[in-house]
Amino acid sequence: MDNLWAAWRSDFILSDKEDICIFCEEGRRLKKQQRLILYEGETSFVIINLYPYNPGHLMVVPYRHLHDVEKLTDEENREMNDLIIESIRILKRRFKPHGFNIGMNLGATGGAGIEYHLHWHVVPRYTGDINFLAAIGKTKLQSIGLDIIYEELKPEYDQYAGRTKRAKSR
Repeated sequence: MDNLWAAWRSDFILSDKEDICIFCEEGRRLKKQQRLILYEGETSFVIINLYPYNPGHLMVVPYRHLHDVEKLTDEENREMNDLIIESIRILKRRFKPHGFNIGMNLGATGGAGIEYHLHWHVVPRYTGDINFLAAIGKTKLQSIGLDIIYEELKPEYDQYAGRTKRAKSR
């Protein structure tokens, strides 16, 4: 069996973890200027992944701190689903990916880096995005900086907020 290493993720895995949830209000206040939140709805929000697998890797997160997906309310499920679909639309317009991975890792064994606050991943995929650099050179190429991704996507989510009644006024 061959192994594919993602050593670039070691910064996140080996870093000291705060004793607070980064998705909860207390955690989001820590680095307000760098929190990368694109949209805040009534029950959930959209944030850029600080350690992305690909440019435009977003997460849709409920405000409520819970880790059991079956405990989401119908309202949370609806808004999160709407935000996943809207995120796909926005990413298609701004970055033109060739496909997407949409998913949720439940529990540490299921691959969750933040296991006690569930969140959906919306990962744009591009033809050839898993290329020789990652597979052979053990180097992950991030072709677009997080600041540029934020600047590209934030106006789109602001427009979405204007079209929906769910957006929080923050």
